[in-house]
Amino acid sequence: MTSTLAVPQLADGPELLRDMLRVRRFEERCVELYSASAIRGFMHLYIGEEAVAVGASRALRPDDAVVSTYREHAHALLHGLSARSVMAEMFGRVEGCSRGHGGSMHLFDVDKRFYGGNGIVAGGLPVAVGLALADRMRGLDRVTACFFGEGAMAEGEFHESMNLAALWSLPVVFLCENNLYAMGTALARSESQTDLALKASAYAVTSWAVDGMDVLACRDASRRAVDIARAGGGPCFVEYRTYRFRAHSMYDPELYRSKDEVDRWKTRDPIEALRTRLTDAGLLTATDLEQLEDQVAAEIDDAVAFAEAGSLEPVQDLTRFVYQRALP
Repeated sequence: MTSTLAVPQLADGPELLRDMLRVRRFEERCVELYSASAIRGFMHLYIGEEAVAVGASRALRPDDAVVSTYREHAHALLHGLSARSVMAEMFGRVEGCSRGHGGSMHLFDVDKRFYGGNGIVAGGLPVAVGLALADRMRGLDRVTACFFGEGAMAEGEFHESMNLAALWSLPVVFLCENNLYAMGTALARSESQTDLALKASAYAVTSWAVDGMDVLACRDASRRAVDIARAGGGPCFVEYRTYRFRAHSMYDPELYRSKDEVDRWKTRDPIEALRTRLTDAGLLTATDLEQLEDQVAAEIDDAVAFAEAGSLEPVQDLTRFVYQRALP
């Protein structure tokens, strides 16, 4: 690839493009596998929102914690979980990151400090506050990144978590992926204050909004937030204004928005936007792009083969992680 010295802001552009392609192509393959019944259960796609997770991942270290939602494939892949372990989990195989027990919505890997994958809206926010508090009490130089959708801001856990994080000045960054529809409810129909960064600032938390379709803007905003939290400046809140191109889940008939609206947002596809910038700057050729696509395809093909060759949990082990309190 061409030298990036002349365009410092784009120095990591090819890597950002690779990561977005990796997430997009992984999920596109998952759609095919879901349609073929190789993947079952609920599945929520991140297609269109890749700039947020990829930009945020550039600000985090491997020892930082990440807490996510049920739309978490991108966060897991970008925080160190292998495509093999994620795909095997989607297939319900023991080799999956959650031994096949969780599926698409419950990816988890304590060794990678990836704490879900959470099927409960806003359920990850108190977990993130607890992780940040634990790191603070142990004197560890770590940050906890908590991803959630704008729908979580209507839940009590959001308010409780923001309040405690601010009171205790915890090293947690609240990363709100505002894709305008909490499942199928438009933001203006559920929130009286649609400026979510302004709403978050009521808790004396440093807050701002950023274009969630611009991976460079997401990268820079995420770095700023993480740097503040890591330096002892307390929690930060970033509102990424983004959009999902697919329905809420594979079961969603998508009756709450028009095709024209989706098509308008697709003209701002974060992958195409970065590809164009890199090409115009002379930092990406057609050959470079082909090589990136080939690398990503090879990784995904390997992950699918690994998952297909995986094993199901023996019947006698199905209750291994089920606990009950003994009655007196």
